[in-house]
Amino acid sequence: MRVLIVANAGFNLYNYRMPVARALRDRGVDVVMVCPPSPYTDRLTSEGFPVRDWRLSRSSLNPVQELSALRSLVRIYRREQPGLVHHFTVKPILYGTMAARRAGVPAIANTWTGMGFLFTSARKARLMRSLVLPLMRLTLRSKNSASVFHNRQDMDTAVRFRVADAERAYVLPGSGVDTATFAPGAQEPRDIPTVLMAARLLWDKGLAEFVEAASMIHGEGVAANFLVAGEPDPSNPSAIPERVLGEWRARGVVNFLGYRDDMPDLLRQSDVAVLPSYHEGFPRFLLEAGATGLPLVAADNAGCRMIVRDGVNGAVVPVADSARLAEEIKRLIADPGLRTRYGEASRRMALAEFSEQRIVEAHFDLYEKLGALSSGGRADR
Repeated sequence: MRVLIVANAGFNLYNYRMPVARALRDRGVDVVMVCPPSPYTDRLTSEGFPVRDWRLSRSSLNPVQELSALRSLVRIYRREQPGLVHHFTVKPILYGTMAARRAGVPAIANTWTGMGFLFTSARKARLMRSLVLPLMRLTLRSKNSASVFHNRQDMDTAVRFRVADAERAYVLPGSGVDTATFAPGAQEPRDIPTVLMAARLLWDKGLAEFVEAASMIHGEGVAANFLVAGEPDPSNPSAIPERVLGEWRARGVVNFLGYRDDMPDLLRQSDVAVLPSYHEGFPRFLLEAGATGLPLVAADNAGCRMIVRDGVNGAVVPVADSARLAEEIKRLIADPGLRTRYGEASRRMALAEFSEQRIVEAHFDLYEKLGALSSGGRADR
C-alpha cells in the first residue's frame, strides 16, 4: 500500500502532516510526500519520507503553467500507483483529484484547511469563483472521494457552493497538537506580560487590528510586550505591503520577530495568545498556545470558536474590531488570576479534544471509510 500526501508547500507537510504520515508508516504503509521544491524537502527526506517534486505556483493563473502542473501530477500518480492520495488546500485538491481520476487512483481524500481567499467576498475572488466553481463541481464530487473540513461552517459553505456532497463530507479538527512538546513550563511571574500573535503577515489574519489594539493599550500607559511571529507571504492576495510593515515597525509598539522555529519556547515565554483573523479553518497557533496553557483572545469566526470558548479559556471578539480586541487583551494583562484560570482551561481542552493521537485515529477512520485501510489500521491494496 502506498499513500501520497500532497500539498502546495513543503512547509505545510512538515509542520502539519507529520503525525499522520508517521502513524501510517508505523502501520506498514509506504508514505510519499508531493509538493513544490523548497528548503523543507531536505527536512522531509531526513524524516525518512521520499519527496516527489511538483512544479506548482500557488498564485499563478497562467493556463499554460497550470496545465503543465496538472500533467506533471498525473505523471507522478501513474508512476507511484498509490492506493490513496490525500490532498491539502485548494489547488492540490482540484488538480490532485483530476490527476487521480486520470491515473485510476482508487481512493481520494481532500482536506480544505480553510475556505481561503477563493470563497471571500472580494471582487477578484468572485471573478475567480465564476471561472473555477464549474470545474470544481464537475471534478470533486466523485464517489471514491471524501471532502474533509476543519469546522462545520466551512463544510456547509462547500456543500452550499456544491463543491462537496454532504454524504461524503466530514469535519476533522486540524492535525492535532503534540501535548508533550506544547506544554506549560515552570516560570516565575513576569512583571510585564507578553502578548503574542503568530501568523503569516496578511491583512485577513487581523494583523492591522492587532497593531492598532497594541497601540491603544500602549497609549493608555499599560505595560506589556507585543510580539508578532510570522513571515510575509507575497504570493497571497492578502499580503501586507512591505511599506506598511515598515511603518508598523517604526512605531515601536509591536516587535516583529519574523519566522520562528522555536514556538514551544516562545509560547512558554508568553502570557496571552491573540489571533484576530477574519476567517480560519482550524488555527494551529491557538491550538498550540492552548496546549501550552495560555489564555486566548480571537476573532469571532468558525475556526477560532472551535478552540476559544468565550469566558471559559479566553475571549471571542467581533471581526475587525480593534477597540474590543484591545479591551479583552487589557483585561487579561491586568488580571493574572484570570490568565491562570483561562490557561488551565485551555490546557484541559487540548488534552481532552485535540491531542495528536485523537486526530490520527480520526484520519484512520476516514481512510477505512474510503476502503484504503482495514479496520485494524493495516494497509490493503
